[in-house]
Order: sequence, then structure tokens, then C-alpha cells
Amino acid sequence: MKYIFNITINLFLLAIPCLPAFSQRYPQALSPQESMGTFQLHDAFGIEPFVAEPDVLSPVDMVFDDNKNIYVVEMGDYPYDAKPGNFKGRIRLLKDTDGDGKIDKSYVYADGLPSATSVLPWKAGIIVAAAPDILYLKDTNGDFKADSREVLFTGFFAKNSEAQITSLRFGADNWIYANNNGQAGLITSPKWPDKPAIQVGGGGFRFRMDRGIFEPESGTGQFGQAIDDWGHRFYTQNTLHIQQSPIAARYVNRHPYLPSYRTDVNVSDHELEMFQKSATPYWRQQRSDRRQAKYDSLKTGNKEYARDHFTGASGATYYGGDAFPESFYGSVFTGEVAGNLVHRDVIKSQPGQPAYTATRSGEDKGGEFLASTDSWFRPVNMALGPDGYLYLIDMYRQHIETPVSIPEDLKADMDFSKGEQYGRIWRIFPKVGEKRNLQLPDLHSKNSAELIPFLSHPNQWWRLNAQRLLLERQDQSMVPILKKAFAETQDARGRLHIMYALEGLGALEEGMVGSALADTHPGMREHGLVLAEKYPKYLPEVIKLTNDPSPQVSYQASLSLGQFSGKEVLPVLVNVAGKNAEQPLYRLSVLSSVPGSSAEMAGLLAESGFFDSASPGKLKFAEDFGYITGSRNGKNEIGGLLGVLENKDKSYQAAVLNGLAKGIKRSKNQTEPDKNVIRSLQKMEDKSGDEVTKAIHLVKKAMNVR
Repeated sequence: MKYIFNITINLFLLAIPCLPAFSQRYPQALSPQESMGTFQLHDAFGIEPFVAEPDVLSPVDMVFDDNKNIYVVEMGDYPYDAKPGNFKGRIRLLKDTDGDGKIDKSYVYADGLPSATSVLPWKAGIIVAAAPDILYLKDTNGDFKADSREVLFTGFFAKNSEAQITSLRFGADNWIYANNNGQAGLITSPKWPDKPAIQVGGGGFRFRMDRGIFEPESGTGQFGQAIDDWGHRFYTQNTLHIQQSPIAARYVNRHPYLPSYRTDVNVSDHELEMFQKSATPYWRQQRSDRRQAKYDSLKTGNKEYARDHFTGASGATYYGGDAFPESFYGSVFTGEVAGNLVHRDVIKSQPGQPAYTATRSGEDKGGEFLASTDSWFRPVNMALGPDGYLYLIDMYRQHIETPVSIPEDLKADMDFSKGEQYGRIWRIFPKVGEKRNLQLPDLHSKNSAELIPFLSHPNQWWRLNAQRLLLERQDQSMVPILKKAFAETQDARGRLHIMYALEGLGALEEGMVGSALADTHPGMREHGLVLAEKYPKYLPEVIKLTNDPSPQVSYQASLSLGQFSGKEVLPVLVNVAGKNAEQPLYRLSVLSSVPGSSAEMAGLLAESGFFDSASPGKLKFAEDFGYITGSRNGKNEIGGLLGVLENKDKSYQAAVLNGLAKGIKRSKNQTEPDKNVIRSLQKMEDKSGDEVTKAIHLVKKAMNVR
């Protein structure tokens, strides 16, 4: 019988010679239950389907609002550019009408959107990132469809769907933050047409709905932005699964003379490695083999990886819930869509380091929080629920990569839209303890006084949404209640949200800022510093906090210090520069400030002994200081700087001169050099070695001096 069976099979295969050889290269889709059976999840947790196709299709983001609604962003255009007249972006509205914790109604709230990527609640409607716009949508007649559509901002990059405006997050400081992947764009606001246009190239974007203000933000995040309890932002970018920008854009934009800089910090201590369970796709192995062969032929020493390394990091999400075991609070979860897994990072503060460190938990060594053998499983994003559970958004596609990154011959049997009829959202819960039933919250119906206790809720979702509602309502009768709560609240996170609730109501008092500066929690001191920048009386406290034991506080103090003027500021900035010159972020904190890059600063640095011994960080500081001086080219500034350096170490002279030459080339103030400059250059050249002489010639060339 076995022999006959084999003959039958062989005859069948001979009868269909038209079948392509690559027909079995890629596996087919699994049902939600079948796919769930492929999950290898951390032992302490369970997972279950929350909603699946046809109720959601190609989901990429979701949010629980304050009025029993769940909004899901569906990216139907992906991975192709959205075509005008045929936009496929949608917002899905999910409802639980009988209160059993299960979704029983799904509505298309809005469609025809170009590459929608992210959603955020605001005033009974939603803010949606849909490049080139950020929109405000609202259902005004109760039919579960948005009949009002307003453009809040426009001008964002709209070509590549993997590099657009996304990841809208409401911060505890009342600002809404968005990733922009560093793409250039001249942003205007049809809603606030009197506000000047801003350029966002090289960073992100942030805005305040209550005040109609918007500005660039630092960080080149792609898809995924996690904001912790204290406003520190972590973001993903394909191969770099977790980065941070500890310095805000408003500081690096304090003057226009800085040399090029990078504020992104890769905070992972475990490089690009991950533990993949799914098979390597045929096209990826082929592409990697070809690339490696090319590297080998050119003897570059480069190594190409087909698997087990991050290439599709996505959806960084901060876990600030109250349902997981305590050790998971503060973790950042990131999806890896190419590796079909979810990675967990534990965030730690390191002594003397402004940026945090993201490390693997000891219990995750050798594995991931969640990994699947189903190659269609695409964990693009996550959301924290009001129940404290983690909701995992699974786009579920056969191929997740953009076609432009794959060789033409390998794309012959790849259908990049295959799977657009699928989509899953998974619910992750702890196994220990009573399982919570999801009750969609109705904060919307509560009066403002009833919202205030939620500002100290152990779940970040409740704190942020209660604060947002207070900001929206602008109920001034809450001011005395909030002031009393600020004085009495024991939880530091509660004090933070109460403080910013008052700030949003225009009722923050000077004394509360002083209390924050002296708070026992470093996060409160950090925010106290930001708020203290408006109050000259707090300069002594800011100076004191430059020596705070918390590296995040001391770093913020070095930034905030540069916002003040007065004779006390410069000596402290000199001290900050001397102690931290080897750290690029600290160098930038000083040089980005007006006093820290002033002509007076050079003399004080010399008096402090800064130039007495050379180190790589100090030489880089000196070069950048020279660049700023040359770029600004203020009256007598270059001559004054050269005068300070005439008798200093030759390495410092060369560093400053090289910086000056680059800065002068860029300067818009092309004035004739004064006699002091020529005299100082001649003195240095008479006593210098080759390195300094070469740098002097560069300065003379930049100034058109023979």
C-alpha cells in the first residue's frame, strides 16, 4: 500500500508541472487559535485573543478613551504609499455594549485616511496622525462615525509609510509627543494660523492642545514611543530597538551656532541580539547570503545577519500598570515584527550617566518575553489597558517588510498585501491572582472633583486620562482642591500629576515649584527644575542640584542653569564642563546655552585649569567652543579666544583653531578679522608645531587672510 501511495503522489505531481518551484517557500496563515498555539510566553503570564478579524484589519495602534470606547488604527495602505483618491487608512471603533469585557460591536469610525499611524483621545474625539497631517476627528451626532474632520497640523513627510509622523503620546507635562523619524517638514497649523511655521527635520514634534503651541522635539524615533512616569521618552528605530534623547530640543535650539550634534543615545546594553523562534524567510536568507558574499569579496570584514538580530523593532510601550508582578513595573516592551517576538527591557539609572540603560531581566536571559514560530505574527505595537493588562497589536501579514528593501527577483513570489484581511489584538495577563474582567471606564461622566483621586492611581492609564480631562475642562473651581491634594498626597507620581493639573489650569504657584525642587523623589526634583526656569529666585536651588546624587536631576540642572543669567551662572557651568567633559551630553548641555558658549566662558575655563591637561573630551569641548565662536564671529570674540590660548597646550590650540576654521566658514557674519586676531595667529605660528601651523592656515583660509 505504501508503494502504491507513493506512485500515486508522484503521478499527481507530474500531472501539475505548471506549479512554480517556489510555491511552498512561505507558510500560510493560521487561525487565531492556531497562531496562539505557537506562542512561547513568559511562564508568569497567559495570553488570549481580545479581538480579531473581521472586527479589526491590519491594526497598528489602539487606545482606550475615557468614555467606554476603544479606537484602533488600521493601516490598509501598508506597505505602499497612500494613493490620493484611494486612501485605505481607517479608524475602527470597538464597543462592549453588554459590559461583559468582550467586544461585540465594531464600527468604521473614519476611513479614507492617508497612512494613519496613531490615535489619541481629546475632548470626546480623537487626534490622529495621518501624514502629511495631524487631524482631529469627532462624532457629533452619535452614529459612531466621525462627521467632523479638522486639520490641526500639516507639512509632515508623507512618502515612506515606515518613516512618517506617529506614536502620539500624552505626557504628564501636558504636552503631546510624536515621533517623526527625523524627517524634514515645514509644519504649519490651520487651526492656529497666527503661529509661525517650524522645521522638524532631524527630530520629533510636540504640541499643546490647550494653548495652541507646537515645536520641534529631539529624538529620531520611528514607530514606537514609551514615556515613563517621569516623562523620559524611549523610542524604537528598526535595528535600534530602544533609544533615548535626554536633552530636549528647546535646549539645543537656544542659539544657532552649534556644530552638528546627535542627541539620540542607544541605551541597550545587549546590542542587536534577540532570540528568534520562527524560521528565517527564504528571501531574507537569500539576500543575506548575497550581501555576505559581496562583503567577503571586498574583504570589508562586515557581517550580515539573516536572523536573531533586531531589524524590525516596533511599538516601544512602557508598562505602568497595576496588574503585572511588581518587578515588571517600568519595563519597556518592544515588538520585533521581522523576528515575530516581543522583547522586554528593564530600565536602570546608572551613576553619572544622564541616559538610562536598558538591560535584559535575569529571568529573560536566553529568551524573549514572547516569541512565536508563526512567521505571520507581527507584533507592531502595544497598549496599556485600564485593567492593568497589556494589549498586543498583531498586524498579521505574510510579509511585513517594505518592498524597496528586497531585490527584484526575490519579490517575484511575494504578495506584500497578503494578510490585509487579517488582524488580531491579544490580551496578556498574569497567571497569579484573580483574572480581571475588562470594564471599559467611564471617566467622562464623572465630575471634575471625582477625577482628582485618580491622579494618584497606581495605573498610569488612569492618572494620565484623569489629568487630560481636567486639562480639557479648565474647571477653575478645582484649583483649591488640587492645591490641598498637592500638599497632602504621599505618592510622588500623584504629586507630579497634581502639579501639572494646576499648571494646565494656569494656577501653579511659585511655592509649589520650590516644593518640587526639594522633593524627596528625584523625578519631582527634575520637573521642578524645568518649571523653575521661569523663576529667577530659584537660581541657588538650581545651582545646588547640579550636584544632585540622581544623574537625571544633575543633568537637568545643568540644562536649566543655562536658562539663567547672572554672575553666579558661569562659574558653575565651568565646573560642570570640567567634571563631565568626557560625556557628549554634558558638553552639549553647556555649549548649547548662551552663557556656556559666551566669550567670558573661555577666560573662566582657563582660570579654572580646564586647559592644563588634555583629554579627548576636553579637546572636543575646545574644538566645539571654537566652532561656536567662529560661527557667531562677534566683535573681538575670536581675538579674545586666541588671546586666552596663546600660552596653552598645543593640542588645545590646534583643537580650537580647527573648530574656528569650520565655524568661520559657516558664519553669516563675514566681517574682516581685527588686528588682535592676526597678531595672535602670528604669535602661535612662530612658536608652534606642525599640527597648530596647519590649523592656523585653515583659519587664515577661512578668513581670506594670507
